[in-house]
Amino acid sequence: MDINAAATSVQGLFAGLNWSQPSWDLFIIMFFVIAAFLYGLSLGRDRIIVIMVSIYMALAVVNTAPFLTNTVITLQTPFVIKISVFLGVFVALFFLLSRSALLRTIAASEAQGKWWQVLVYSILHVGLLVSVVLNYLNPEAVAKLAPLTQKIFASPNAKFIWIIAPIVAMILFGGAAAEKKKYKYEI
Repeated sequence: MDINAAATSVQGLFAGLNWSQPSWDLFIIMFFVIAAFLYGLSLGRDRIIVIMVSIYMALAVVNTAPFLTNTVITLQTPFVIKISVFLGVFVALFFLLSRSALLRTIAASEAQGKWWQVLVYSILHVGLLVSVVLNYLNPEAVAKLAPLTQKIFASPNAKFIWIIAPIVAMILFGGAAAEKKKYKYEI
């Protein structure tokens, strides 16, 4: 995709937004922007990594839980159960993991990380969370979203990219933190 096509897509997204009657697309975009910048920068790199690990664990639990696929509960909206269980497991794991040895293991130093790393992790964290939740919705609800929102968060390629990108970032950014930690304990 070239720059002109991307600019046209973004321009089309903002032209299609009705600010007087906000839609779910506007809510998703505003949540993404606000959460990525404010929430992420206030937490710091190490806590965001723990949050991402919690998201991956919650995703594994929800996708393999037999009671969610072979549910005896007959509801008109089974995706609500999956989203609720995912968010509940995610929050529980975050609080448990943030008080465990995982945070101390991940934390390379007392520093919160470089601002650009925190910003990248924030964007990847919020994007992963939005993508996971949107992919639990039924296809009819996703079809009502704007095409750009579907393409960025809800398409199969987008889901794959949002799942892989934080792992790649942790691998790429982990080298500097590991070096700091290695020299911190050497005498």
